[in-house]
Amino acid sequence: MNKSIWTENVQLPSFEKLEGDIKTDVLVIGGGLCGILCALRLKEAGVDFILTEKNRIGSGVTQNTTAKITSQHGLIYAKLLQKRGRETAQKYLFANEKAIHAYEKLALHCNFEKKEALTYSLSDRRKIEEEVKAVSSLGLSADFVENTELPFPVRGAIRFRNQACFHPLRFLAEITGDLPIYEDTPVEELMPGYAVTSSGKIHFKACIIATHFPILNKHGAYFLKLYQHRSYVTAVENAPHFSGMYVDESMTGFSFRNFDKYLFIGGGDHRTGKKGIGWDSAESVLKKYYPAARRAFTWATQDCMSLDGLPYIGAYGKHADGLYVATGFNKWGMTSSMVAADILCDLVQGKKNEFADVYSPQRSILTPQLFVNGIEAVASILTPTKPRCPHMGCALKWNKNERTWDCPCHGSRFSAEGKVLDNPSTENINKS
Repeated sequence: MNKSIWTENVQLPSFEKLEGDIKTDVLVIGGGLCGILCALRLKEAGVDFILTEKNRIGSGVTQNTTAKITSQHGLIYAKLLQKRGRETAQKYLFANEKAIHAYEKLALHCNFEKKEALTYSLSDRRKIEEEVKAVSSLGLSADFVENTELPFPVRGAIRFRNQACFHPLRFLAEITGDLPIYEDTPVEELMPGYAVTSSGKIHFKACIIATHFPILNKHGAYFLKLYQHRSYVTAVENAPHFSGMYVDESMTGFSFRNFDKYLFIGGGDHRTGKKGIGWDSAESVLKKYYPAARRAFTWATQDCMSLDGLPYIGAYGKHADGLYVATGFNKWGMTSSMVAADILCDLVQGKKNEFADVYSPQRSILTPQLFVNGIEAVASILTPTKPRCPHMGCALKWNKNERTWDCPCHGSRFSAEGKVLDNPSTENINKS
């Protein structure tokens, strides 16, 4: 059985289902880490709000994270300097550093631990050197290192000090107790000024959609601006303890980090709906370097990937008054969720936020990835097979590793019986 380590020995508070109609100034849809942090910031600001979650809080992507809190998001800063300029790169860095400090104040009783974060390369020393130079020019100390704790040689790694990790579900348990949350309350339809649930309507002045992949297709073109990526984590016992958190700059590489007595090995990444080898990706590492290690937990996670490597945080669309969104965290959901909460809390109050322009969902979408996403969608829609995804009609692919039906267009996933597991689809599939 595949089960996230974070669900062990954690008791999250439970909340009632919303019954009947209700009015609120701000509706937050989605009870993962991002939605909960938005709720927390709104409460601190004295804003009237409620949060709805279709299942249980933390039961989606949040419980399947590796829970690294870091401003080191792969080798992003040299690219940002080149493509978006110094101001954007610096704001992105400062926003994420601010998020780390915010967690440090809130999460001290949730296995919060300061650690170094390192991104390594197996083949390209120059890439690492350029990233070190870029980060240093933006005002953060970063080191080039050659000798690491990894069991294999690398051409180099960039090291950020004073990064962190924590226990995400213990964190949720700590901060949600007195928030106005309604569980088992899926939003079935979103209309101007109100949301429809199975038991009534929620009237709002503003709405934050924090559902991982946005659930509203009418605005924002997120079905073109996002795709989803699947990756796999194996937690093993009887393996070395790493003092740092490691990730390969290559999408096909491995990540490593420790929690308690376990070593996490992440890998096997592939676009959702495409073929992958799942948890077997860690086998080569275990057999070659840690033959005495014992598998204790295995789980998988899913990430929304944006067109340009930056999240979409802000107004949902040009003509969607009062709607806001946070999505496209590109595998860095911990810091991005905190950044989103700060930005969106300001925006719904009509306040300016110094980082909002960096993350604006209305920025240009003319990137090579846009055309890749479009081609994938057209090819899948034209594939004459069943079952089909209820979201936009794409042909589903069978994932033999996890025994699920996966959508290669937008990443919806369904059980073998057809029950929806991951959005953007909000409906089960009809396999008849």
